[in-house]
Order: sequence, then C-alpha cells, then structure tokens
Amino acid sequence: MRIFIMDRTFLWSYQGFCYILLMVGVLPSIGSECNGDSCRDVITMPLLDDMKATLKADLDVTNMNNHLKAYIEQQIQKGVETAMTDVMRQLIDNKLEMVNATIETTILAELERYGITYIRWGRKGCPGGAELVYTGQAGGNHYNHNGGGANYLCLPNDPENGEPQSYGNPQLYGAEYEIFDRNPRGMSSILGNREVPCAVCHRKRRSSVITIPGRKTCYKDWNTEYYGYLMACHNRYKRTDYACIDVNAEQFDNKSASDEDGALFYPIRTSCGSLRCPPYKADADVFCVVCTK
Repeated sequence: MRIFIMDRTFLWSYQGFCYILLMVGVLPSIGSECNGDSCRDVITMPLLDDMKATLKADLDVTNMNNHLKAYIEQQIQKGVETAMTDVMRQLIDNKLEMVNATIETTILAELERYGITYIRWGRKGCPGGAELVYTGQAGGNHYNHNGGGANYLCLPNDPENGEPQSYGNPQLYGAEYEIFDRNPRGMSSILGNREVPCAVCHRKRRSSVITIPGRKTCYKDWNTEYYGYLMACHNRYKRTDYACIDVNAEQFDNKSASDEDGALFYPIRTSCGSLRCPPYKADADVFCVVCTK
C-alpha cells in the first residue's frame, strides 16, 4: 500500500527511523509519485516475510511525522517550561533571602538606636544588660517646705553649676533613707539617715517602661529591670511623688549617718477601707517593680 508525506520539511524527523530499519536489514528508498500535476513523496521498503519472499510496500509516514512533530514540540515546551520554572523559582528564592536579610539587618540597626530610660533609685549602677547613662545622688525639695517641687530628682555627680545668687529660694536638697526600725524585709536598717544614690539607665530595643505598685514581678511578656519597695515622704510632711527604691539599696558614700534631712524616703504602708483588703493586706509594706517591653 502507499501513504504519502505532504510536508518535506519534516522528512528529517524520520532519518532516525530509517536508521533503525537499516540496522535490521531493511533498506528503504525515498521516491516521488505523481498523479497529474500533483506529486507526493513516499518511502519504499522491501519486507521479508516468513516465506523468505521479498515484498515491497510504500509506507505513508505523514501521520507518523505529524505525531512525532507534535511530540517533539511538546517535549521541547515541557523542557523549556521546567527549566524556566526552576530558574525563576531559584531567582525568587535568592531574591527573597536577600530581601529578608536586608530587612532584618535594617530592623536590628534601627532597634540599636532606640530604647527607654528609667531611674534606679537606691543603686549606683544599672541591671545587667542596661547601659548606665549616669550615676548620681537622689535629691528634691525639703520635706517641710510648703511650696516648690514635689518630685524626686536623680542629680548627676558631675554637675555643671550655675552662678550663686543673692535671693533665697532653696529647694534642692539631698535625699536620705528614713527606715531605721521600720525597714522593709530585706533592707538593712543601717541605711537610716544615709544619703540615697541613684542611676539613670538606658535599655536598648525596648519601647515601654512602667512602674507597677503592689507587685515584685512583672506581668507576662514584660521584663523585670528591678524590684523593691514603694517610698515617699512621711504623711505628716509635705507631699512628694512615690519612688521605687531597690530592695538591695545601698548608701551614696561612706560618710557617717547624720540627720541632715532634706528630701526623705519613708517606706509606705497600706490602709484598708477605700483600699480593698483583700486582695491587699492591712498595714503592709508595698512592693514595686520596674518593667520594660
């Protein structure tokens, strides 16, 4: 029988096929068949049947050529798509890694620039990991003054002093512990009438700081800087702010205790009534804790 090839362009696709036929002893030949003005290419192959008789058949490889062409195109397309997909995936992965590394580096660098500050009352230094801005002496207004400032100050040990003046308005005094026999548990009674140190601390990579009265531990997800006892001036004197004095308070220097007064730190006590007890206890020391986040 005869089948015909309509497209010469893809005849090369069958060279491999013909090569296989040559290997098994079949010698094909390529020719043309014309019917009027219409000519078609054919492949003629001798066949050897079981009777050892030589047969001759003309095979139409047009359909085979079309299938082979489609298969080759499909495989090429798959190969290109797979290669491009792998390349693009690798490029995207590499780019994402670079972007993530850049973002992380930028964030860490920015975090190093920011932080919070707080005063550690009763100590000359800062907790581990916090940077000491300066150390100094606690001070404030005299406990018996009717007017003026009410807050405690952490005064640096290296002041830049102004000029002396003739008019009077003294308000800046050193601060003393007033604990003696009423010292909170864990604090030494020898601190009575001794001056109070302080330290200004800076904690990097934190954005918030709070002092929590009535607790010695921070809430979940907050970090403890230090804890101690809440103190202020005595209720018989002028009002002051409250301050959280470190449980491991120390004295400012080695000077002997002397009652020089000035700003005073008394431990405070609870008073039940408007303050609900429980959960609070009557006449109890009041813990405090400084927390950062």
